[in-house]
Amino acid sequence: MKLSARIAAPAAALVLAGLTATACAPQTSDTGAKGDEKTGTLRVWLFQEVGNKPKEQVVDAAVADFEKTHKGAKAEIEYIPVDTRAQRIKAAFNDPKSAPDLIEYGNTDTAGYVKDGGLADVSEEFAAWDEAKDTDPTAKQSVTVGGKVYGAPLFVGVRALYYRTDIFKDLGIEPPKSQAELISTAKKIHKKQPELYGLAVGGAYTYGAMPFIWANGGELATGSGGTYKAAINSDRARKGIEAYTSLFGDSNCPAAKCAAMGGNATVTAFASGKAAMAIGGDFSHAAVEAGSVRGKYAVVPLPGASEGSIAPAFAGGNNIGVLKSSSHRTLAVDLMKSLTGKQTQEKLFDAMGFLPTYTDVRATVAQKEPFVEPFVKTLGAGAKFVPASPGWGQIDSSLILPTMFQEIVSGRKGVAQASDDAAKKMDAAFADAG
Repeated sequence: MKLSARIAAPAAALVLAGLTATACAPQTSDTGAKGDEKTGTLRVWLFQEVGNKPKEQVVDAAVADFEKTHKGAKAEIEYIPVDTRAQRIKAAFNDPKSAPDLIEYGNTDTAGYVKDGGLADVSEEFAAWDEAKDTDPTAKQSVTVGGKVYGAPLFVGVRALYYRTDIFKDLGIEPPKSQAELISTAKKIHKKQPELYGLAVGGAYTYGAMPFIWANGGELATGSGGTYKAAINSDRARKGIEAYTSLFGDSNCPAAKCAAMGGNATVTAFASGKAAMAIGGDFSHAAVEAGSVRGKYAVVPLPGASEGSIAPAFAGGNNIGVLKSSSHRTLAVDLMKSLTGKQTQEKLFDAMGFLPTYTDVRATVAQKEPFVEPFVKTLGAGAKFVPASPGWGQIDSSLILPTMFQEIVSGRKGVAQASDDAAKKMDAAFADAG
């Protein structure tokens, strides 16, 4: 089966990785489990994918292996819609008696769910798990809050640079090797072919903009002892903001059309032949393959500030965690390992195109499908994650960063004022989160 047929399925799940539930459960007074039963039925909530059957088959195999080695234990899997996950999980945290034992969740939800008291600390079990030593550090960070581990990574997704090979050949240009070259190449293409965006960018594309900030040495926020303070208005972060917002305008992507675009819109512009370049994920491959540019594009890592470097990408993805309220803790942890182990993750890649979180397994799948190589290189160069604070949910859902970008590209505010205002809003969100 071709990768393009498999990659379509994780799109909804990986969009989740760039979003955080806007409705989180309030802190409950007692979500702790009573006892640790070694037999019985474990309930598991996993996300319903587009074309879910291949995922079901992989999960069923992992469950069968678990049940063979755990006599008297069964696992009951329910696939829940991604769009309504917040309400379902909120209810589960507030009513432990009806809650599942394990849940799949977006990695930007981790800190909020920990604050809500819903996830169990599995630090000791994770540290003792032999396979866990090969977990990508950024993937491990996505299950870590305050130095403690609250689950196991299931898959990861990152973005890289899609470009039109036919246009580059016609214009006699090579893929850009630095951020400055990326910007100049985009503007050169648009000047030569004004009907095209040189590089499709979006004012609402937070996760496409982050690599520009990180590549210039900026950070979204700095943390200490679980407390975060916005750093989006630092000199280095502003340099990255300036670089990204310089791509809006008549020289590349007109603000009137591009200021409101998000990630999906930029990928659609590329897939439909309206852009020579776009920043898209491994999960964008199916959409591009289904577009008019099929057979006329390639992918390379998004270049960083210095020539030959790779810009740090946001590491999205999903995790599986054990609920603190589970009365089958030991069994639940073992099932978590079965569902997220190396064998299962390799099968999930084969079935769904999900990128594994283990460095050795990623190297294996990259040999199976050459297309994923630039994404594996991007991860290997050092992907980054959002602040591990429950306040990130508020920052994300209230569109603080998109508002900042849009204020700049519309000319309503300069970079300094817009980033200062965004920093104040972020600090308020961090403070509200405690």
